Amino acid sequence: MKVLKPLYLNDKNFISYLIIPFTIFTILINFGKSFLIRKKYKIKTICVGNVYIGGTGKTSLSIQINKILKNRFKTVFIKKRYLDQLDERKILQAHGNLISEKNRGISLEKAVAKKFDLAILDDGLQDKKIDYNISIACFNSTYGIGNGYLLPAGPLRERLKILKKYNAIFLIGEKKNTKLSSILKKFNNKIFYSSYVPTNIKNFNRKKNYLYFCGIGNPQEFENTLNKYKFKISKKFIFPDHHNYTNKDLEKIRKTALNNKLEIITTEKDYKRLTNNKKKNIKYLKVELKIENYKKFSDFLKEKI
Repeated sequence: MKVLKPLYLNDKNFISYLIIPFTIFTILINFGKSFLIRKKYKIKTICVGNVYIGGTGKTSLSIQINKILKNRFKTVFIKKRYLDQLDERKILQAHGNLISEKNRGISLEKAVAKKFDLAILDDGLQDKKIDYNISIACFNSTYGIGNGYLLPAGPLRERLKILKKYNAIFLIGEKKNTKLSSILKKFNNKIFYSSYVPTNIKNFNRKKNYLYFCGIGNPQEFENTLNKYKFKISKKFIFPDHHNYTNKDLEKIRKTALNNKLEIITTEKDYKRLTNNKKKNIKYLKVELKIENYKKFSDFLKEKI
């Protein structure tokens, strides 16, 4: 059963302190991975991953990297096949070629066989069996590093010192978090910044009042974007990440919207998870990542790859 991300992950409190001893399991797993032999595949690779669990904008950044490099290379997205991430695979497929197997190594071998030049991996920094040409760690500028503890006491998959081994850090989101930047620069000063920009804003009447619903890794970032573009939000429904919406879920949403005379809006990822018969009267905000100092990032990729 999926659950919402526990609030204690973002704050140091009694619960997080109580769970600290269990971080030994994460430490031991990561220690064991450090002895794995990394394989270099006959294809250039860029891994866009995260250290903070979920909701850091990996898919959006992967799409932008593909836009930058697709004229120089025959590119393909690699996404490990998880049953609950069909929404992300659909989005990637809309922007390029996709290979999605249960094992990233198998996907990369298929990419080589199909004569692709460059594989962009959406997630995979913790897959230590692959020797990437470029590795990028994404953070959301609102949540940052949370309480700074490793799983399960905190939201971090690895200790922050691992950032020294990655080529760059990407801060994604509306909030300008100078404190977070200062913390991360202690480990890696190659940091890029970006935020979300709606591409279908003309489809919405922002004089009306809205209800939004979503089941994504970072619902707060979606709300931040809606607020930035002056949507009037009256009601909201937050579900677990990659939630599969039932008829009961949608009935409750529609009834609330009808009773309060609200328009319904959601994210593209959530909309992709809806079957056609569930999409009636629901619009999604389509966004893309706007990278600050785009040329600098583009030059960085071309130099490293």
